[in-house]
Amino acid sequence: MHVQPIQPDFAAVVSGVDLAKPTNTALVDAIWAAIDTYAVLVFHDQNLTDLRLRDFSAQFGPLEIGRSAARGGPRRLALPEIGDISNLDLNSEVRALDDRRRLDSLGNRLWHTDASYMPTPVVLGLLHAKALPPPSPFGNGETEFADMRAAYDALTPEMQAGIADLIVEHDVFWSRGQIGFTKFEPGEREQYPPSPQRLVRTHPGSKRKTLYLSAHASHVVGWPVADGRLLLLDLNAHATQSRFVYSHRWREGDLVIWDNRCTMHRGRPHDEMQPRDLRRATTLDIGSTLDEAA
Repeated sequence: MHVQPIQPDFAAVVSGVDLAKPTNTALVDAIWAAIDTYAVLVFHDQNLTDLRLRDFSAQFGPLEIGRSAARGGPRRLALPEIGDISNLDLNSEVRALDDRRRLDSLGNRLWHTDASYMPTPVVLGLLHAKALPPPSPFGNGETEFADMRAAYDALTPEMQAGIADLIVEHDVFWSRGQIGFTKFEPGEREQYPPSPQRLVRTHPGSKRKTLYLSAHASHVVGWPVADGRLLLLDLNAHATQSRFVYSHRWREGDLVIWDNRCTMHRGRPHDEMQPRDLRRATTLDIGSTLDEAA
């Protein structure tokens, strides 16, 4: 296994491993060590079935069942642990622009941290590219990642002290409402109530302090809503400056792993008339951020 940094301490390309083959504890430990250092890892030329993606991902922790799979009913993908990050319907046809699921998924183009609206949020995201649209004037569907450790380090000492103990409420319906999507299934709001999360966390692997931001972050608990939202807007603008961002240009066969505890990410536009098929697995944390020391 060889690790080539893309930036000095953020994002790296990993080569010399075939993840379609069984992985032993030593390799999993080496990947963890690279994640703790770089937060985003890129593996090119991987050929993973959904079953193999699930089993490989499960070596890093228990797997999340996402909102779509948790709703039940027919799905394009058989395994509930594998998220369908595509623009395809049950028949693998490109979804219409006004398709409800497509409109919901457009929230992923906002800077966010996966499932931060859950009481126990997630740790790793593992996204595998199966089919990509050709380049187009609409964009190429890049995924951008922001280093929340570096963003925290760049805050003034006064700001770091001022936000150290703040708690923020995260709500998936707040994030979707920002793009005008409000057509949720009956009972969905009750299934996913808002969750409070620490604004500042200490990453357990690197021991670095990190901001924990997301489009799901609605307001600061105990503050007037307007004041909290203005603070969050300022912090988001700070944390997503180009100096903190790595933009991943997808190739078929890529597997990208990122640590949601110390990054934000967003998808970029692409040609919606052409098939785009990515598969994701996500590992769960072991407890609430409120149980952590800042």
